Amino acid sequence: MHAIEHPIRLERITQERYIQAPIEDVYDYVTQPDRWHEWHPTSLSAETGVSGSLPAGHRFTEIIDLLGVRMPMSYRVQVASRPREFKTAFTSQAVDGCIHYLLQEQGGGTLFRRVLSYETELQLTTLHERIVELSNKALDQLKQRLETPSI
Repeated sequence: MHAIEHPIRLERITQERYIQAPIEDVYDYVTQPDRWHEWHPTSLSAETGVSGSLPAGHRFTEIIDLLGVRMPMSYRVQVASRPREFKTAFTSQAVDGCIHYLLQEQGGGTLFRRVLSYETELQLTTLHERIVELSNKALDQLKQRLETPSI
């Protein structure tokens, strides 16, 4: 008897926001995974071992909330090209992929593009829609956080 093969599908979510903040400020903030929990609803915490933006080759871990389940993620920074590009690959028990940030100066602010590519064997019909929804919320919160000065 053969096990049922579940196809692994590569999913890709591309979203962007215009952020009224200097490109260097946006880059420096989004490339600190230990601050992701401040704006991304699935990020619970991250351990980077350093302060500030992460360099290429750096490894770090994050705990995320994947549909109510705490899941440890392992990352390795693949590209760290300040202030225009940052890419990190991740792996976990349930999902693997990469997060790619592309930044572009535009009219005194920054066009921030986030591309999430992932693959999973999880057979959850709502997973992709939920990730899109959470990613949208994350970018809205990121924009608000960077455009609203701390009091």
